[in-house]
Amino acid sequence: MAGRADTSERDTDKKGSPASFATLRSKWQALLRSLEAAGNTGTLVETPTRTMCNNAETDLKVTGIDFLKSQNSLLHHTDLYNIENLVVRRGQAFQLQLSFSRELKATDKLTLHFSFGEKPMKIRGTLLSLNPRRENNITEWQISIVKNSGKECLLSVTSSPWAPVGKYTLNVKTGTNIYKPENNAVYLLFNAWCEADVVFLADEAQRNEYILNDTGYIYVGSAYSIYNRPWNFGQFEEFILDACMYLLDKSNLKMSNRRHPVFVSRAMSALVNANDDNGVLLGNWSGNYSNGTSPMEWLGSASILQKYYETKKPVAYGQCWVFSGVLTTVMRCLGIPARCVSNFNSAHDTDENLTVDVYLNEYGEKLNWKSLDSVWNFHVWNDVWMKRTDLPSGFDGWQAIDSTPQEQSQGIFRCGPCPLKAIREGDVYLPFDSKFVYAEVNADEVYWVVKKVNGREKYTRVSTESQGIGVNISTKAVGQDKREDITAQYKFPEGSKEEREAMQKALSFIHPSGMTPRARFASVMPRSDVDSRPRVLCDAVAKTGLQLEITHKEALYPGNPLELAITVKTSTPGSWTINLASSCQLQSYTGKVEASLGNVKETIKLEGKSEMQVPLKIAPDAYMKTLASVEDEVLIHVTAIAEVQGTDEKLTKEVTMSFEYPPITVQMPETAKLNKEFTCAFTFQNKLNVPLENCKLLVEGLGIFKMTAFDEGDVKPGRVIKSEIICTPTRVGEKKMIAKLTSTQVKGISVEKAITITK
Repeated sequence: MAGRADTSERDTDKKGSPASFATLRSKWQALLRSLEAAGNTGTLVETPTRTMCNNAETDLKVTGIDFLKSQNSLLHHTDLYNIENLVVRRGQAFQLQLSFSRELKATDKLTLHFSFGEKPMKIRGTLLSLNPRRENNITEWQISIVKNSGKECLLSVTSSPWAPVGKYTLNVKTGTNIYKPENNAVYLLFNAWCEADVVFLADEAQRNEYILNDTGYIYVGSAYSIYNRPWNFGQFEEFILDACMYLLDKSNLKMSNRRHPVFVSRAMSALVNANDDNGVLLGNWSGNYSNGTSPMEWLGSASILQKYYETKKPVAYGQCWVFSGVLTTVMRCLGIPARCVSNFNSAHDTDENLTVDVYLNEYGEKLNWKSLDSVWNFHVWNDVWMKRTDLPSGFDGWQAIDSTPQEQSQGIFRCGPCPLKAIREGDVYLPFDSKFVYAEVNADEVYWVVKKVNGREKYTRVSTESQGIGVNISTKAVGQDKREDITAQYKFPEGSKEEREAMQKALSFIHPSGMTPRARFASVMPRSDVDSRPRVLCDAVAKTGLQLEITHKEALYPGNPLELAITVKTSTPGSWTINLASSCQLQSYTGKVEASLGNVKETIKLEGKSEMQVPLKIAPDAYMKTLASVEDEVLIHVTAIAEVQGTDEKLTKEVTMSFEYPPITVQMPETAKLNKEFTCAFTFQNKLNVPLENCKLLVEGLGIFKMTAFDEGDVKPGRVIKSEIICTPTRVGEKKMIAKLTSTQVKGISVEKAITITK
């Protein structure tokens, strides 16, 4: 590799100018005469003169460095990074081939300088001087000569498994000469393959999934209607590594803290959102994204991080799955094992008292504006893998982190890392943010019905749901394109002895404030208006065997009537009169009500073990305008309240359902050759009864083509659209095409298809 050698020291006279050869020669001649007078003659006669005459020829100079990128990157599992520089993982040897102006001798001085940051200093550990002939026990870096032959020398360098992660600059000093090669930045990452590294992950399949896999799924929908959203993490794409290094520098972490994934992951959970520090993504849940990109339109992280690195300004806009996808990319890029985690029925418990208050009117319609708390249909965060050397033993492994800006932690919008074991066992005193994460998966839902009585609102507690929060916690399975349920890693089985013990332990640290409703106006609400007599739901149900089921009779296609049904069941002897109220609303995934579509109120009489089905039908005109006016994907939310007359029994039931859409199909060969063209076609037929306006087809294939958008205009019912891309793969292996269709009415129809690229 090309470079330059600088001579940093020269012989100078007292005035600072180069000493003349004549002056030096006269001094040596005087010395020679004095030696001869003492009878001391020999090799000293000519050596000084020869040394001075041939100084330029005998100085050892570096003429080039070969970073041996191909072999080093394969051994370090960094060969996929799209960057010219050498990328290595800490705690593992890599080799460098040095070329000299002459053969390296035992008496020659040779030092490699690795510097880090703006003002590298040895005392801070940001300037490393490695001498292959001298032991280095201070920095835990090692260097040795593997082979010295002719004018070339092969060196082996092993960084410390505790070295700060980042971008190091390499210079080589020989005597007074310093060689600065081109592309002299060496990127040092965490190393899950190194047992001495705190991110070590023993299982090869897990390393392949949680560090090397650049595609995956993020699970969305609702608790019992889960579907995957394909996502390109793209951690090896152009400029992504530099973007991550920029974020590390922007974090202002102490160099000593850049050694530890605890501090790095916490800093990145703050920087992936833009709230405090002009980080990567601007969150927006307003439903209006005209000044940026709708969160629904992103196919992956690469285009977001590339845009951020180019502009150094926050990218608009993100929601929880986008924040999680980008944070997964950053973590995997830096070498920390990471996965996206979807929590269904996720509690946002603003004051961490382990209860979320849900307010309903007499028809069962949610009154969101009354409560500061909320239950999101799903929320997506991340798990990262590491040893917690900062905690008592036993809390190593997966740690939850979250970059979605929900609550401040120590004054900054960030969350984690929090050990999953601490969440599972109720050890919510441990850092970081364990109380908040514990509540997300363990809070109780307390249902209140608000009715007008003599012109005043009266609040009656209907029921408490203790098993509805934190269900079907999901991530992509290792090495497979399917969902893995990891709920058991976050919590013991509901109702088990272990679960009750963990809850009691957590409560001892949280100090709940009681069960009165919490709202913006709670402090001025008269106590007499609150009927909060305790009712244990399981006992009440046992008396009549009252059950509620909510189903749909037909497929939930936009433009069709929503054919819903509420089934009321009793299972014990007796005559029962039941007041049923049920409603249907459209809501965003955060639980925000976008529209109330209809309701039904009926009084039902049942005898013994029997049931009755009550229909709830919603016409298309009731919801199509809302679908078109909101830029978010909305869900169908049905709530039912049943009260048994003559008893204290009250029961609530909520179900959230997703609309169903016609599919996108992808046509392409199963295999293709590297650098050889092939055609990929995307086809969509509108099988709905309504036109889809302003259709846009978004497609991306990592290692094949960058994200491309096709404007398709309005697509009438029955019309077929087809778009083709001529693809030229640049990387071998299994690659995935992702396509997404968005329109005014339908916000996200996704598909993916794999292709194998061979040489």
